[in-house]
Amino acid sequence: MRRTPAAPGRASPACREIVTLAVMRPIGTATRGTTNPNRLRRMDRWIAATHGPALRRADHPVAVDLGYGAAPWTAVELLHRLRTAEPRTSVVGVEIDPERVSAAKPYEREGLTFLHGGFEIPLPERPDLIRAANVLRQYDESEVAAVWRRLCTRLAPGGLLVEGTCDEIGRRHVWVALGPEGPRTVTFATRLASLDRPSDLAERLPKALIHRNVPGEPVHAFLRDFDRAWAAAAPYASLGARQRWITAVRSLSGDWPLADGVRRWRQGEVTVKWAALRPNP
Repeated sequence: MRRTPAAPGRASPACREIVTLAVMRPIGTATRGTTNPNRLRRMDRWIAATHGPALRRADHPVAVDLGYGAAPWTAVELLHRLRTAEPRTSVVGVEIDPERVSAAKPYEREGLTFLHGGFEIPLPERPDLIRAANVLRQYDESEVAAVWRRLCTRLAPGGLLVEGTCDEIGRRHVWVALGPEGPRTVTFATRLASLDRPSDLAERLPKALIHRNVPGEPVHAFLRDFDRAWAAAAPYASLGARQRWITAVRSLSGDWPLADGVRRWRQGEVTVKWAALRPNP
């Protein structure tokens, strides 16, 4: 189809969008910026495994590492891990602190760029993935829903937002996966050898859930049941922490709507449908 040229003196819609994004003041506040290599490996591998088919269907798959911090390691690693699922994937690191963007520029390469921005996601195209790890911890719980909505409106059709929190070296991690329609699932992931009991993951609940780990709230009931299942599976500890985890998770599946199976459980993960853990009004 032949494209009608823009009228003289008037920029095309695509150009106007680029200009608007370029001059827009970034939305949000800077994080502490702390990061470590391999900190987000559990989240990255889950994304590559579960969202890989969507990336392969995209014409030009683009992922955003939002709020990557004082060093660009997480964006570099995200590119490497997503390209194991879809080699055409590009990654854009977005940071609200311009000094962090300048420091990351030397690490740019084919398929990896860094931009100054925030929750507005300053890309002319809609990305197929936005990963926001350890970004919302400093915000109030009341602000989370609005941030989720803003980020989800920037997603391409079939896109995914992954927002969550992990410890400093990535042993324990909990994240929410959202589509353009809103939250879908919550994933709990851990290094099994370091786990005393599943409720240890409570300290890494995302902001939308961390203050809801109290009696009467669904997430509290889930972690309580998980601890009980873990204790009942103690005899399997002689076969290793992985077998104990799989046994405990399997016993949960009768009462909780799990969204994954043994293949992911073996990685020290379990994913629960958001509707079962949604906070009470």
